Amino acid sequence: MFTYLNPTIRRRLIDAGKLFRINREGTVISVETSPLEGEIAINVLGPIPMPVQLDGSNFMVQWYATVRSTELAKVEALARDLREQGGQQLFAMLASSMAVNSVLVMGNPRLGDDPLVRVHSSCMTGDVFGSQRCECGPQFISAMSRIQACPSGGVLIYMSGHEGRGIGLWAKAATYLLQDAGENTYEANRSLGLPDDSRDFTDAAALLHYFVGNRRFRLLTNNPKKIEDLTGYGLKEVVAEPHVTGINDYNKRYLAAKRDWGHKLESLDFSDK
Repeated sequence: MFTYLNPTIRRRLIDAGKLFRINREGTVISVETSPLEGEIAINVLGPIPMPVQLDGSNFMVQWYATVRSTELAKVEALARDLREQGGQQLFAMLASSMAVNSVLVMGNPRLGDDPLVRVHSSCMTGDVFGSQRCECGPQFISAMSRIQACPSGGVLIYMSGHEGRGIGLWAKAATYLLQDAGENTYEANRSLGLPDDSRDFTDAAALLHYFVGNRRFRLLTNNPKKIEDLTGYGLKEVVAEPHVTGINDYNKRYLAAKRDWGHKLESLDFSDK
């Protein structure tokens, strides 16, 4: 239980090369010393071979779980306190206090030309429940299929802290009610006093520096802002690859709002779909 907190297991994983740390530029740094104040350091656990079946298709991926060192340090301190208090029943708190992102690697994207990348924001309603109010579930499945078919392979980064463009599942539920009352997805955010898009792609950029390298790759996205954010973190050759899928009668209004906000979704994408 919670073996990432057990010093003995942690040591075994480090010695086996299965637990390492990278900085903002994707360079491997010491996992033994505490990061400097303000330094971005990401702990990476893997690779973990994982066969995946989605929508009838089979994939073999290498899974890496990643978390910021600052978040992990807080959890480890909490675990020590709980052990001292004998509060084992409270350990469930640890599972919900970290944003653990995932990297799914197919092929060897560091070696091939123009690898394919998807930075996918978590969406409980779309990815897990199969909601058709957004296109997230179909985008996830399509990205997996396209990356597997790419001769150069690629990477899918699953950002767990991005629910509802960064506002979280609880606030997202409230925005759905506001949308049902007539507001669009961005108006609903503003009614709650929240930004249109508060997602942070710092960790995604660091992971791409490590898993792809600072060279040209194709990013499955319709969102120019995502390109701007990633290039702002030193990834200079990010080429947008259109990723339009999952359009249905339930999400056309939502997608039209995204188009009006700047997403590359032309009117033709909404016809006869």
